[in-house]
Amino acid sequence: MNHREPWMLNSMDELLAQAKAMEQEAIAGYHKLAERMRQAKRPDLTAVFEALIREEEGHLGNVESWMENSTFAAQLVQPPSEPMFDDEGAAFVAPELLDAYRAFAVAVRNEERAFVFWTYVAAHAASNEIRHAAEKMAREELGHVATLRRERRRAFHDLREKRELQSVDLFQLETQLTDHLNRLARQVGPEEHALHSLAEKAALRAKEAKKESLGNNESVADLPEGTAERPLALAEWLLDFYLNRAESEDDESTRRHAQSCAADLVSTIYRMNGLSGTG
Repeated sequence: MNHREPWMLNSMDELLAQAKAMEQEAIAGYHKLAERMRQAKRPDLTAVFEALIREEEGHLGNVESWMENSTFAAQLVQPPSEPMFDDEGAAFVAPELLDAYRAFAVAVRNEERAFVFWTYVAAHAASNEIRHAAEKMAREELGHVATLRRERRRAFHDLREKRELQSVDLFQLETQLTDHLNRLARQVGPEEHALHSLAEKAALRAKEAKKESLGNNESVADLPEGTAERPLALAEWLLDFYLNRAESEDDESTRRHAQSCAADLVSTIYRMNGLSGTG
């Protein structure tokens, strides 16, 4: 039996069908979670999941509009064989143990997985048309990541007690992430090359930060104590930093650079989430 990786799409029809299926799968997953929270009399979380449903329905509407404006032939497309949405156990954990932060964290990781998926599609595209379309989907997913991470951050600040903050510069943070990734690469076998490659990108970002390529190399505050010592937490914080910079920056080249840094960090987080003990 000839196995084909799910990101190896050979036509625009396959790409559009995959995009639609991914959005429908997310909507169905959030509907189940919203209904469970409703039955558990958790109106706060019901509202969170209903908001996520509306967000995904908006994404689905965009894909369907694309289909209407193309020569999409649904009858020629096999449905995707592998599920993409993962509620990470939220459907089974006791409702009283859930909160808005965890709900948005699930959504963030699903959007990050979708971003990585579309970057893989683009990398293995059978044509320039498919590559350009996959790159467009990846850019949209990165925008979704930014939106949901803002919501997750708001939920986190609502939950956490005020912590002691420390000030460090961006060069130092990227250098620490480089060291973390190189250490992890030495500890794992199959992922060694990928982690070293991500470490090289972190080192390059550190050099660019030292040259003030983002126009800001002063001390960065609002870094919770202990974050820099935990590789996954550090990568998460840096992703937030670059996404925020991309949104607030007026200079086009600087904004694009920040978006590129954010894209690298989404890939870094995705890779580290597949390892155990990354912190």
